[in-house]
Amino acid sequence: MTTAVVIPAFNEELAIAAAIHSVPSFVDHIIVVDDASRDATAQRAAAAPVGRLEILRHGANRGVGAAIVSGYRRALALGVDATAVMAGDGQMDPRDLPGLLDPLADGCADYAKGNRFAHPDLWQTMPPARIAGNLALSLATRWTSGYRRLFDSQCGYTAVTRAALEQVELDRVFPRYGYPNDLLARLHAVGARVVDVPVRPVYGPRWKSGIRLHTVVYPIAFVLVRSWLERVRAEGGGSGAEERAAWTDRAGRAAQGRDDRAHRAGDDVVSAVSG
Repeated sequence: MTTAVVIPAFNEELAIAAAIHSVPSFVDHIIVVDDASRDATAQRAAAAPVGRLEILRHGANRGVGAAIVSGYRRALALGVDATAVMAGDGQMDPRDLPGLLDPLADGCADYAKGNRFAHPDLWQTMPPARIAGNLALSLATRWTSGYRRLFDSQCGYTAVTRAALEQVELDRVFPRYGYPNDLLARLHAVGARVVDVPVRPVYGPRWKSGIRLHTVVYPIAFVLVRSWLERVRAEGGGSGAEERAAWTDRAGRAAQGRDDRAHRAGDDVVSAVSG
C-alpha cells in the first residue's frame, strides 16, 4: 500500500523540520502545506534534506481544513493508496502511524482516526480545558456525524483510503476549525467505514493552544448543524431537511465571506519539491 503524509502548517518554523524528520521511512510522500505562514515555515521545510518531500504553499491563509484538503488533492494526483495527516507542531507520535494504516491495509476500514481518550496517558498529559472541550464536541459529533461509537472527534491524526477521498466532495469541506466534525458527517453520507485507533496524546513543554473560545463557538455550532443537515439530506432526509440545509448554506456563505475571498486569492498554490 503506497502512502502519503500531509502536514498542514501555519507559523511552525520552530517545529516543522522535526515534524518532517519524524515521519517513518516507509511513507512514500511527505506533503507539507504551508497555509500562508508569516514566518519561515516554508523555508525551514524546504531545507529539510528529505527526498520524498513536497511543499505546497497557499497564497492566503485559508485554514487548517483547507490546508489538509490541498494535501489530499495532491495525494490523489500522486495516486497513493492511503493518506495520513500529521501535525506541523509535532503533536502526533509517529509510532502510532502503523496502527492507523493497518485497518486500511487490511480492508477493514476506509478512514481511521486517532482516539487519545483510549490511551492511558490522556489524563496525565492533556490539559483539563482540552479534555472538557473534546468531551463536549465528541458527544455532539457522535449525533451529527452518525458515527455513534466514535470518540475524540477533534483528533487530527487520521488516515484515509484513496477510494474514500474520491467519494467526498472536498470542495464543500469546512476550511477552518471544525473541519474534522464536518468531514466525519460527509464520510457517513457516502457510507465510509470509520474506526477509532488509540493514539498517544502529545503536549510538549512549549505547547500552547491557538484556539480562542470566542472565535470558535459560532463556527463549531454552525459546522455541527450544517454537517448534520447535509448528512440527513444526503441520506434521504426529505424536503424539510433540504430546505433547512439550503438556509444553513446561505447563512454559512455569509459567515464565511472572508474565507471565500481568501480561497480565491490562495488558488495559486505553489508547489516546490525538495530533494
